[in-house]
Amino acid sequence: MSQLTEIDHVAIAVNDLAATIAWYESVLGARVVHREVVASDGVEEALIAVAESYVQLLTPTTPDSPVAKFLATRGEGLHHVGFRVADCAAALEAVRAAGGRLIDQVPRAGSRGTTVAFVHPKTIGGTLIELVEEGPAH
Repeated sequence: MSQLTEIDHVAIAVNDLAATIAWYESVLGARVVHREVVASDGVEEALIAVAESYVQLLTPTTPDSPVAKFLATRGEGLHHVGFRVADCAAALEAVRAAGGRLIDQVPRAGSRGTTVAFVHPKTIGGTLIELVEEGPAH
């Protein structure tokens, strides 16, 4: 049985959140459905709904956040892919059991009431993966 239930979001790191939102709205007719500052990660996010998933636009709120470091070394672009899982702890344990490198050793609180954990990009395919378990309100 697959741990993944669907794609939750594709995260894009940007320097200017307001300008990027304006572009998505004016050019693609997109709509921001959620905005939040995630202080623990040092980011502000804007979620654009695409069917049952999101494009997550991320900009740093602190100069030492992982997204700030990403922008400084790689520039704007794809930061990570978030996959929905029914049980974040079980999915994280499956990665650990398979010898995967973990960024989060245990699940933690994410934005919009989710529970999340990150898997290191060296685990598979060079892509940072976020496991996302929706909260009770979703």
